[in-house]
Amino acid sequence: MDMVKDLISNYGYFAIYGLLALGIIGLPVPDEFMMTFVGYLSSIAVLNVQGAFLVSFLGSISGMLVSYFIGKKVGKPFLRKHGKWIKMTPARLEKLDKWFNKYGPWTIIIAYFIPGVRHFASYFSGMNGMGKRKYIIFAGAGAFSWCLVFTAFGYFIGVLT
Repeated sequence: MDMVKDLISNYGYFAIYGLLALGIIGLPVPDEFMMTFVGYLSSIAVLNVQGAFLVSFLGSISGMLVSYFIGKKVGKPFLRKHGKWIKMTPARLEKLDKWFNKYGPWTIIIAYFIPGVRHFASYFSGMNGMGKRKYIIFAGAGAFSWCLVFTAFGYFIGVLT
């Protein structure tokens, strides 16, 4: 967490964008903590709140799009070949496909608020062939609401202290 604070303190908006994009792709970045910290920095006028929100949203959606395209290009073939190592058998993969086809769009929005799950939702969206337009709408709604909630939370913590 100290590294995240240092990066944001030294590189500001560039660090926010990069850390969120990489964190959504799957690197171990403490996203919720980071967004709360971004909100706090906005409350004490270190960052502009609208700029911080916009950069956070763009970083988040960028990571989601990269994950979607990776899932679309290599997801199923990769899992068919190596899935046994993570207990993703063909039967489980088929079950996941059916479930995701039924609930996929809403899963993307809800997954944003569940650490660890948000990272896989994009890969599965691409793997299951969700249309780009539909995906962008739901991923955008999830990114917007997630960024808003955590930035606002950090902002109000700063205002109250």
